[in-house]
Amino acid sequence: MDTEQRLKELERRRMRGARLLNSGTHPAEVARQVGVSRQSVMRWERALKEDGVQGLERVEAPGRPRRLSEAQVKELAKVLKAGSLAAGYATEMWTLPRIGALIQERFGVKFSQSSVWRTLQKMGWSPQRPARQARQRDEEAIRTWKNKRWAQLKK
Repeated sequence: MDTEQRLKELERRRMRGARLLNSGTHPAEVARQVGVSRQSVMRWERALKEDGVQGLERVEAPGRPRRLSEAQVKELAKVLKAGSLAAGYATEMWTLPRIGALIQERFGVKFSQSSVWRTLQKMGWSPQRPARQARQRDEEAIRTWKNKRWAQLKK
């Protein structure tokens, strides 16, 4: 459930509670039926007395607005999934500075590395570390060395 749906559901719950309160239902019973705490119902009851039903309507989220829209976050996820080679980088590794540069280039928004990190966390991404192995690694030569040379050295 995304944030918008969750906020709508919470508003529906408050409106149902308001209808129950207006019909004379006891606050403890409203809390039980709606599935919230009695304190919440008491707060709703106070808001109803002061501002009416408008006091329980959803207000915009407090705080600073997001700098990337949901559509931009989805586009960012697509680009990241395609890989850094597809985005024009020399290696197949995403770093915070690279992702920050990509966000600035694509969306015109400059993010600090910590903001890039928080954005990735909100997207459900986690840090990944590449396996440390040489590109020139020759598995057959390693197996041969272990079986022959290492056996001789151990003796």
